Amino acid sequence: TDLEVTGIDFLKSQNSRLHHTDAYHTESLVVRRGQAFQLQLSFSRELDVADKLALHFGIGEKPMKIRWTLISLNPRREQDPSGWQISIIKNSGKECLLSVISSPRATVGRYILNVKTGTNIYRPQNNAVYLLFNPWCEDDVVFLADEAQRKEYVLNDTGYIYVGSAYNIYGRPWNFGQFEEFVLDACMYLLDKSKLKLSNRTDPVFVSRAMSALVNANDDRGVLMGNWSGNYSNGTCPTDWIGSVSILQKYYKTKKPVCYGQCWVFSGVLTTVMRCLGIPSRCVTNFSSAHDTEENLRVDIYLNELGEKLNSMSLDSIWNFHVWNDVWMKRTDLPAGFDGWQAIDSTPQEQSQGIFQCGPCPLKAIRDGDVYLPFDSKFLYAEVNADKVYWVVKKENGRNKYIRISTETQGIGMNISTKAVGQNKREDITAQYKYPEGSREEREAMQKASSFIRPSGMIPRARFASAVPMGDMAPEPRVLHEAISKTGLQLEITNKEALYPGNPLELAITVKTSTPGSWTINLAGSCQLQSYTGKVEASLGYVKETIKLEGKSEMQVPLKIAANEYMKMLASVEDEVFILITAIAEVQGTDEKLTKETTMSFEYPPITVQMPETAKLNKEFSCAFIFKNKLNVPLDNCKLLVEGLGIFKKSVFDEGHVKPGRIIKTEIICTPTRLGEKKMIAKLISTQIKGISAEKAITIT
Repeated sequence: TDLEVTGIDFLKSQNSRLHHTDAYHTESLVVRRGQAFQLQLSFSRELDVADKLALHFGIGEKPMKIRWTLISLNPRREQDPSGWQISIIKNSGKECLLSVISSPRATVGRYILNVKTGTNIYRPQNNAVYLLFNPWCEDDVVFLADEAQRKEYVLNDTGYIYVGSAYNIYGRPWNFGQFEEFVLDACMYLLDKSKLKLSNRTDPVFVSRAMSALVNANDDRGVLMGNWSGNYSNGTCPTDWIGSVSILQKYYKTKKPVCYGQCWVFSGVLTTVMRCLGIPSRCVTNFSSAHDTEENLRVDIYLNELGEKLNSMSLDSIWNFHVWNDVWMKRTDLPAGFDGWQAIDSTPQEQSQGIFQCGPCPLKAIRDGDVYLPFDSKFLYAEVNADKVYWVVKKENGRNKYIRISTETQGIGMNISTKAVGQNKREDITAQYKYPEGSREEREAMQKASSFIRPSGMIPRARFASAVPMGDMAPEPRVLHEAISKTGLQLEITNKEALYPGNPLELAITVKTSTPGSWTINLAGSCQLQSYTGKVEASLGYVKETIKLEGKSEMQVPLKIAANEYMKMLASVEDEVFILITAIAEVQGTDEKLTKETTMSFEYPPITVQMPETAKLNKEFSCAFIFKNKLNVPLDNCKLLVEGLGIFKKSVFDEGHVKPGRIIKTEIICTPTRLGEKKMIAKLISTQIKGISAEKAITIT
């Protein structure tokens, strides 16, 4: 009689444990390439030496052997030209146990399995097999040798995204949730949507570049619509997300871009997509990040005579922080030496090859100034290495006159941060992106990069500058160190009281001199509110004074902003805002000028999470969130956002109007569905403040 297959067991629990895919929330088998998995076939009778048996793994719309999109495996034929292998492990009675090893260079995606015996074809009921990149396999180009790093960069489904400003960094908890329901399906949908040839879906260079384009909606109706306008009424405000899961689930369900994202949301979602596909990935935050539109390694900042930053003039900008991603892979497309971490960025800032995508670019190329290497190395190099040039714009006879005050060579690309491996703390990875400021290697890298990037003369690049006669402003070489000062002039900016919304902002500018002599100094200092992209939202106040200092001495000039000067502004902007203080000092009788700027964040009362340390699988436990409004102002439209992967589905609780001194307590009942360490994340948002978040870990046994 003909041999027929009567059933197939995908041995899901044993295969997925060995392949580190047991957390994926799916009915189908998920395995990693280049590693053995087993299948148990049941036949109508015992398998005989003369019987024909072949397993067909097909991918794409029309699987074909000639294109390696149909893999036909015959256990009687030892080696398959596709690089896949199959062998019979055990054949007894009507059961046959097979071992399949996919090629470590196989196309990544969703395969359909059929089994052919003679002329019969057996199609199992749930016959999809997902094949992912394999950082555990030495022959895979994404191989990562360190187990602790694989746990963090591939398997960890929670983490932090660092935000704030260079001297005031805090971690925002984020749920990546790469194993949650429909997230894998969403990633497969994106792979299909990418229009990548199936032969290019073997290569993480192509896949990561395609995903950096698809996570933003700009060219291809991808996942997230970016919005920096401050008006988010027909979508979700970017500060209100606490993870990627609801974004990817909504996108997969509607197939329409989700509104709205800003850089940390794009980066969080891209980390989810990369980890889900098996490419090691991390969110990276660059503080004082240059957006250098002209790729000339220079960002011009224009100030008025009060020291207030002028938005409208500059084409470039310096973001308080910008978040992108690093992904780990070998670069077989480049000369030797560029393997390892590569930067990719899905925030739509600049087009690359005609669409909004960025990377992958080796960190080593950025560090060494090899900015001719693909992809987008010039733009990334500038983000961490540009110079800041300050100009004061003065009105003379109704025309703008531009006076260059100073060039800062060390203010951009600071404290580059990611979450530490296996610990809930920040790791500084600046040294992976750049050599120490002022070192010989840094100078050599800068010289190499400058030879490929169009350096510019010192002419202001304001939008209206062309009408201004500039005098003799010859291009000048980049100054590597500040000129030695006659006065030893220094500026420091501090806050005397905690910066709580609703309280006056008590700021101070300290002017210091350190050399003998009598010095008269003109000081201007301003306080503004700005969004994280460097856009000024409001000017709050300024101080303008002339001070006299003798020899080595200092003087503190207070700058105080009343609460009513800024509270209305806080409530009208939907973004989180920062306090920008800028000071300009000019020493009379010399040509010494100095600028200093500092960004500070508001401080908020905390949320407390009350939850047991441990709980049992499928057994209820309760969790409470407590918040006391210690501010002097009421908080309107308070909402508490809560999500705990594997313990509690994302929910929003309306808390209404919370007066000063009022305590709110919200209690929830959780039923854990997964073992291991889990995290509860909470975030409180209101009309006035956006940034209060908290988290707590629990172990499920």
